Order: sequence, then C-alpha cells, then structure tokens
Amino acid sequence: MKSVLFVCLHNAGRSQMSQALFERAAGGRHSAASAGTTPAERVHPEVVEAMRELGVDLADRTPRALDRAMAERADVVVTMGCGDECPYI
Repeated sequence: MKSVLFVCLHNAGRSQMSQALFERAAGGRHSAASAGTTPAERVHPEVVEAMRELGVDLADRTPRALDRAMAERADVVVTMGCGDECPYI
C-alpha cells in the first residue's frame, strides 16, 4: 500500500478534495492524507457542497498543518500552489 500526501496553502479546498477523490478512486488499495502550510479554520463551505454533489462528505474534515513527519511518511507528495511555502518537500 502506498501513501499520498496532498498539500496546499490552507488545506481547506484543493488538498481536501484531492484526498477525498483519491481515497474513493483507490478503493482502499492506497491511503491519502492532506495538509496545509497555513491551515484555515475550516474547509470552505462551497467545497463541502460541491463534494456533497459527488456523494463525498467533507463536513467533518478539519484543516491541519503540514509537518515534517507527515511529509516523510508519504510515498508521494502532491503540492498545489504552495510553492516556497512547502519547506519539507
């Protein structure tokens, strides 16, 4: 089983959506996590609504901060728009 980490600035949109869609596509064959360099207080409501339309519930997700251990555990790290803000990658 491989592990993928999706990283963006706030972990409130792109990375949350990517994690959820990857988990659905992987069907338990691989794991995923997401994080942000400057996490927001909550996942954007419009993201929750858009994903709900796809049958994916993100309402209980909480943005979390990227840390070195998280990055080191991942087999693959996908960064989205964090550029120089992703110091561990």
